[in-house]
Amino acid sequence: MIVTIDGPAGSGKSTTARRAAARLNYVYLDTGAMYRAVALGFLRADAPATLASAETVLSSLRVDVRYRDGTMQVFLGDEAVTDRLRSAEVGRIVSDISTLEPIREYMVEQQRRIGHAQADRHGGVVLDGRDTGTVVFPEAPVKIFMVADIDERARRRLQEHEAAGEEITFEEVRAEIEQRDEQDRTRDIAPLRRADDATVLDTTDCTIAEQVDLVVDHVKAQDAHGT
Repeated sequence: MIVTIDGPAGSGKSTTARRAAARLNYVYLDTGAMYRAVALGFLRADAPATLASAETVLSSLRVDVRYRDGTMQVFLGDEAVTDRLRSAEVGRIVSDISTLEPIREYMVEQQRRIGHAQADRHGGVVLDGRDTGTVVFPEAPVKIFMVADIDERARRRLQEHEAAGEEITFEEVRAEIEQRDEQDRTRDIAPLRRADDATVLDTTDCTIAEQVDLVVDHVKAQDAHGT
């Protein structure tokens, strides 16, 4: 079973995907974290988000995912970088990085490889991102598209920054999300959009527990029908 959860920044897809995977005894694959790892690689190389830089950075970059006690860890080479991926600095450039064709080709290849391997090993995988149901696994039997009011999404993302000890205002976070939404929707390669067969889930007024219940129930219903 492959389950994809797509949606804009702050819609709750990562937390929901992680907890739904745990409930279903599947493995969780955070594709956004993988792109953020590449963005961190660009920052460390002091490289601009250009095609020329992409070729140079990719030649020395290796993004990998490992699981420890069921928890996904992202690596750059042999360095665990999961705790460094939610910084505002990474957030400001990750959308630009993800529009570069060589980066997307590399990421999609890695995500398909990891997704198939983990689904075979554990019976299922839950992925979240922006194109997991349209590009990475368009054949996935279960596709969810999560949305939420932009103010609610900004509040959620602000809490993440505050938990990381970063000083940033609500207005700055909201503006960042608006910009990210526009970039994701209008980019030429794999723009953010709902797959035709995806189920829309509005999480504005949902608790995390309610979101997880809805996803798990949907997966079980699809599985029961043999899809």
